[in-house]
Amino acid sequence: MAKGKKRLSLATRIFLGLLIGAGLGVSLNLGWGGVGWLEGLISRVTEPVGQMWLRSLIMIVLPLVFASLALGVAGLGDLRKLGRIGAKTLAYFLLSTALSVVIGLLLVNTIRPGHGLPTETRERLLETYKTQAAAGQQMAAAVKFDISLLVNIVPRNPLKSMADFDMLAVIFFSLMFGVGLALIPASRAASMIAVLEALGDVVTAIIDLVMKLAPYGVFCLIFSVTARFGYDLLVKLGLYVVTVLIGLAIHMFVSYSVLVKLLAGLHPVEFFRRIRTIIITAFSTSSSNATLPTTLRVTETELGVPKEICGFVLPLGATMNMNGTALFEGVTVLFIAQVFGMELSLAAQGIVVLMSVITAVGTAGVPSGSIPLLILVLQAVGVPGEGIAIVLGVDRLLDMCRTTLNVTGDVTAAAYITRSEGYRFAPAPSANPR
Repeated sequence: MAKGKKRLSLATRIFLGLLIGAGLGVSLNLGWGGVGWLEGLISRVTEPVGQMWLRSLIMIVLPLVFASLALGVAGLGDLRKLGRIGAKTLAYFLLSTALSVVIGLLLVNTIRPGHGLPTETRERLLETYKTQAAAGQQMAAAVKFDISLLVNIVPRNPLKSMADFDMLAVIFFSLMFGVGLALIPASRAASMIAVLEALGDVVTAIIDLVMKLAPYGVFCLIFSVTARFGYDLLVKLGLYVVTVLIGLAIHMFVSYSVLVKLLAGLHPVEFFRRIRTIIITAFSTSSSNATLPTTLRVTETELGVPKEICGFVLPLGATMNMNGTALFEGVTVLFIAQVFGMELSLAAQGIVVLMSVITAVGTAGVPSGSIPLLILVLQAVGVPGEGIAIVLGVDRLLDMCRTTLNVTGDVTAAAYITRSEGYRFAPAPSANPR
């Protein structure tokens, strides 16, 4: 009988955890807000449990970043032989990802979904997280674009940078480690690559284990927040979701349309019509990796991109080209900062752009793969990581949408490379796959 029952998906259970935790928290806040027993329940039960789950995610950030980035760069092969196609592909990935983050930041600074909380609610929020918020304000204010920032990106001691959670330095070391692996003979690099792949598999397994506990972690975190601060935060959450979706839609149907028309010479409507199977698959699976077989087949047969271009650009894109993820991270960091009443300077927002682009490269192409790295970006500009509780419950919907943007961006890159290299688009005679 147990096997015959259809179990709720993890995403559904996380969403239910959010709804139940938020509903119960708001209800208790309305009836017993500020009462001693409720604060005791929060401080001694739900908040510690939620913090333990959150720390479990933070725990695997460093090995995840190191393994993902090093393998991503090493996977390019001999960097000296990548040549014209590799350089153009990487440049397109980075520029389109940076464009997506800028769109997101412009929207979140315009709509300001986290602003407007009642003064009392914000004061209690800051009082609760005053240590993290004060440190965050100090860190954000200290961020300046000068020569010292560039110098400090290069670590003297990578292990110390890891211990200090200096993520820009860690990311630089990870990238250079991958470059080193790509430059030495494949026979010498194979054993280290195998170690990194095993490390990546271990980290992925830990993420899977931690995410199985996500419904309970989300329940405890969101209950602790709403039981203290009421429903005001939930209203802001809805506005945040709208902001992210608007940003994804603009990049999908405006930016990509312009890029496809100018760089690939394709009519945007015809382009989206031919890849609609990819779009549907990406939306339903929320995984760039799971969508990759469909992406390869449809891009070659329906769009007419040469097989050799598909084989290089699309697998690389599934690992490195995460436009939607980068936009989501940028909007989320500023939204949570706004909720905490933190004003990030232009320099700090520049760090958000840089970190979002770089960490998007290291994001696993699986559902919710960006969540651990999102905490990294929050901490990089001093925003309290506890704020992640506010957005986790709606992540599934946003994950489906940003994965669609990620995968579509891979196809636009393949179309651009096809035209720039002088190939002709040659769709298969039959639109129906065998």
